[in-house]
Amino acid sequence: AVVNTHAHLDHIGGVSDLKEKYGIPFYLHPNEKPVLDGYERDCAFFGMTPKITPTVDHWLNTGELKVGDFLIQCVETPGHTPGGTCLVINDHVFTGDTIFAGSVGRTDLPGGDWNTLCESLVKAMKEIPGDYILHPGHGLHTTLKNEMLKNPFLIPLLKRVNS
Repeated sequence: AVVNTHAHLDHIGGVSDLKEKYGIPFYLHPNEKPVLDGYERDCAFFGMTPKITPTVDHWLNTGELKVGDFLIQCVETPGHTPGGTCLVINDHVFTGDTIFAGSVGRTDLPGGDWNTLCESLVKAMKEIPGDYILHPGHGLHTTLKNEMLKNPFLIPLLKRVNS
């Protein structure tokens, strides 16, 4: 299965090929539908040739999702996109573009909202254990604890986590 954190073009471009080659389903949060529907427009904006827009087989919801042998906890983290979702598998968190080592997702693209992202970051810091390994959609892995100590976008939010 392909379980996406969000539907930006750099995260879904190969999904249709994977679905076709392996006969696997595609999972995505329903609030990502407008982002997915804008895939071809976004490709044109960035001067890219779009591949086939993938068809969603199953819409994600908050809570647990069983895919094969994996139990995935889906944590809604909108802000970078309307349906951004972090995927927790054991002590690993696939954050998409919600949080990076030293940064957070941009909110200046369609569907992005800075205040919503900040709420999602506070929620993540409250709900996800600090020693869990974060695997962002871009860049190096890190831990939530490390980001809470060093990430200049998270540090100002800590007072809301501890209240």
